[in-house]
Amino acid sequence: MESNKDEALKCLAIAQKHRSAGNYASAKRFCQKSLTLFSTSEAVKLLEIIEVEYQESEASTSSSQAAGSSSAEGRTSAAETHPSAAGARQRHAGESSKAEGKAKANGNAAPSGAQKKRDYTPENVAVVERVRKCKATEYYEILAVKRGCDEGDIKKAYRKLALALHPDKNGAPGADEAFKMVSKAFQVLSDPDKRAAYDQHGSDPDSRFSGMSSGRGSPAFSRGSFGGGGGFEGEMTPEELFNMFFGGGMPMNGGSFGGGPFGVFTASFGPGGFRTTRMRTNVRQEQPPAEPRSVWVQLLPLFLLFAFSLLNALPNLFASTPTPDPRFSFQPSTRYNVERTTGDLHVKYHVNAAEFSGHPIAAELARNENKPGPALRKFESNVERAFTQDLYAQCQRGLDHKQRRKEQEIGLFGIGTDWTKVRKIEEEPIASCERLKSMGLLK
Repeated sequence: MESNKDEALKCLAIAQKHRSAGNYASAKRFCQKSLTLFSTSEAVKLLEIIEVEYQESEASTSSSQAAGSSSAEGRTSAAETHPSAAGARQRHAGESSKAEGKAKANGNAAPSGAQKKRDYTPENVAVVERVRKCKATEYYEILAVKRGCDEGDIKKAYRKLALALHPDKNGAPGADEAFKMVSKAFQVLSDPDKRAAYDQHGSDPDSRFSGMSSGRGSPAFSRGSFGGGGGFEGEMTPEELFNMFFGGGMPMNGGSFGGGPFGVFTASFGPGGFRTTRMRTNVRQEQPPAEPRSVWVQLLPLFLLFAFSLLNALPNLFASTPTPDPRFSFQPSTRYNVERTTGDLHVKYHVNAAEFSGHPIAAELARNENKPGPALRKFESNVERAFTQDLYAQCQRGLDHKQRRKEQEIGLFGIGTDWTKVRKIEEEPIASCERLKSMGLLK
């Protein structure tokens, strides 16, 4: 599928990286994964080259396998004492022997004790020592997070330590082992089920629930067969986890592999940790035929909606249209030629004589012998509200203008300021504010 082309190119780049490091098994695996996602001529050619180089490497190392069997057994027994990194150690030993065999086949082999020295700083050594001092199952202490931390804190801690301990950036003694311990801690704490089991028992949840060492891998990080062929199984190495977390290798946030007869495989990272899902896509489920529904039952929601709208509109159908208040102005003019005063705040306003005399308010005044009724009080309340709002706006503008004048007179540091002039500015009255004070609306 065209949508899997980008992921196929990522897998192809990782395969090339493993091939350059002499890890032909991982290189072949990622190359097959790239072909499964999206077949390209580059992947086919690279797979042929990897197989040829892998055969040459196997042939060159076959003579040295017998001599190295005893040392391999020693490494296996030592790895069993550290179950959280046993599988990764064995693979690392196999990859190192393959790289040495390839160097011997090319005639450029160096003495077995002479290895390339990696640079490191005191900060690198301090990080390694802090992680190595923790026990293999002290996952919270390894990541330096609290037990009650959330998923985001675990991700941040892993990101920081993984970048600090990655073999490409940290050459301090024991950095590889510390990097594997950090990866194992993140795999356990990022899975809610494993984290709950670890909080309850305090031991490796993989060995407790599966009855095996960590070489089997956890369900959330183990890899099953991918749809489309080229399946493989095994534990996710710390390097692959690093590539996956920082954007390489497998797709993030719900990316998927698939397309074969066995369904689609998805790997995602979210609030619940890493999750793997396998869904079957070629199984058709027979759905029972839908029961025929009556036309009236289907139209019932429309009838109910119409009835509800009609009930809401009934009061407006029988109610008389309210008459708008008469127009007014606070300044006299030829149009607004009758002056009136409100009863509460004694605000003067002007109305049009012809419009006001024809309004129901005038009829109410006539019935009450010029005594204010409810309609007039409501109208004058609106007049007072409009008048006071305008006064408040004028008062605020006056205060702002006075403050700007003071700041301009004082300057930045007040050096050479004429404080007498500043006090005069402060004492200047603002007409709108004074009017509000006289009306009892402003202190």
